[in-house]
Amino acid sequence: MEELVIRDADVVDGSGADSYRADVVVDGGRIVSIVKEAAAAGCQRPKARRELDAEGLVLSPGFVDMHAHSDLALLRDPDHSAKAAQGVTLEVIGQDGLSYAPVDDRTLGEVRRAIAGWNGSGDDIDFDWRTVGEYLDRLDRGIAVNAAYLVPQGTVRALAVGWEDREATPRELDRMRQLVAEGMEQGAVGMSSGLTYTPGMYAKDAELTELCRVVASYGGYYCPHHRSYGAGALEAYREMVALTREAGCSLHLAHATMNFGVNKGRAPELLALLDEALADGADISLDTYPYTPGCTTLAAMLPSWASEGGPERAVERLADDGTAERIRHDLEVTGSDGCHGVPIEWDTIEISGVGDPALADHVGRTVQESADRRGEAPWVTARGLLLADRLAPTILQHVGHEENVRAIMRHRVHTGGSDGILQGAKPHPRAYGTFPHYLGHYVRELGVLSLEECVAHLTSRPAARLRLPDRGLVREGYVADLVLFDPATVAAGSSFAEPRVLPTGIPYVLVDGRFVIEDGRRTDALAGRAVRRTPA
Repeated sequence: MEELVIRDADVVDGSGADSYRADVVVDGGRIVSIVKEAAAAGCQRPKARRELDAEGLVLSPGFVDMHAHSDLALLRDPDHSAKAAQGVTLEVIGQDGLSYAPVDDRTLGEVRRAIAGWNGSGDDIDFDWRTVGEYLDRLDRGIAVNAAYLVPQGTVRALAVGWEDREATPRELDRMRQLVAEGMEQGAVGMSSGLTYTPGMYAKDAELTELCRVVASYGGYYCPHHRSYGAGALEAYREMVALTREAGCSLHLAHATMNFGVNKGRAPELLALLDEALADGADISLDTYPYTPGCTTLAAMLPSWASEGGPERAVERLADDGTAERIRHDLEVTGSDGCHGVPIEWDTIEISGVGDPALADHVGRTVQESADRRGEAPWVTARGLLLADRLAPTILQHVGHEENVRAIMRHRVHTGGSDGILQGAKPHPRAYGTFPHYLGHYVRELGVLSLEECVAHLTSRPAARLRLPDRGLVREGYVADLVLFDPATVAAGSSFAEPRVLPTGIPYVLVDGRFVIEDGRRTDALAGRAVRRTPA
């Protein structure tokens, strides 16, 4: 007898088609049968060792978080309710060009320092891997939800070239090609870049094109955090489209926003650019989170020249008064490349987390507010915080536009990505709320998307981008990564005031046929594993 039958569910199957009522039978981690309208038809209903009454609940495929920063959280926190409780059954990590494989001892330490604001210092982690394959093997020991990995181009460049702002030599470029190829062979699904983060931002287009050719040869995709989301946003999007088309590589645009005052109301220009490329045969997708503020590290705002050479060199420059004044001028007058070419507005930069608890008074305040309380200029406050906390502070950047958010999420190649940073005392609520916020706010309350359309954005579209032949749909033979939610009550519990509150209306989540959320509570199941690239 089969393990589980889910009775009388309203199945929204991920295809975008209308919902239907059915009994869905799960056994051995897969969907083994779907009996539509069983009760109404009066036919014999399937039986199983366990029966779950799903009356009033929607059954959908598990949600895929196309942009996650859980690289260490998956190892540190077996509970991982921040994602599991949202119905996320698969996360794509290794984002923004910086993660923890492939590395050697030198680059591991550098990367840990550079992205401590995203993932913590890692002092509580046993870094017993160096290659992509070894990291995926570590995930295979058991994690809360599944994870796919992108080879981080910035980490690759740090390993082959270092943190200097210069072109790679032919030998170094060959080494980067080799590292990307090895990562793809070991199971990565593509490559990411952070082109406003060092050292990845030092790569010219020709270098990126060569690496994308390698990714394309394995059937993977390129996922860039491109060179500007501000003053040069449209040019940066156009650059990525042209680069990947030349390389013959699929493109997935990370957190595809149009931010800052210069881009208010300009989402239709971005979508027209993408539509033109799609009509001409380009393979493009994108992800967004359903909120207006962004989230990153305070150090990411610095001009690229100030971070050349790695985190220690950045600290040295900040400590030097003359150099610090140059940094201030770039930030406040010129508009640094770290702040997307837009002069920084300190009243939009909210400190969301610090590494040193002694600095916690800054959390929840903008830099401008902290400066006013201290009776000093905001740059003095920001500089002092960066030095005292050794570049660890994270920030919310309140620079988005609601009309742009809604326009982009409607697009036919859109997928959902939280960009969720789980560190800090007051993280962005998207880390805990992205997927229920789509379903509750933008589907039920605003009607921006239909329920069936939204579920497709969160399930089958990302599964197709990841080339997963047996995930992302409710189909017989597919992996039983499933979510049961109440469409009348599903909502994000997290808010900017209380960002770590779990969602409501998602009582059941299954990963590989095992309950990770049951009756609204986290079980002890570690059913997730690394999801490796399917060969092209």
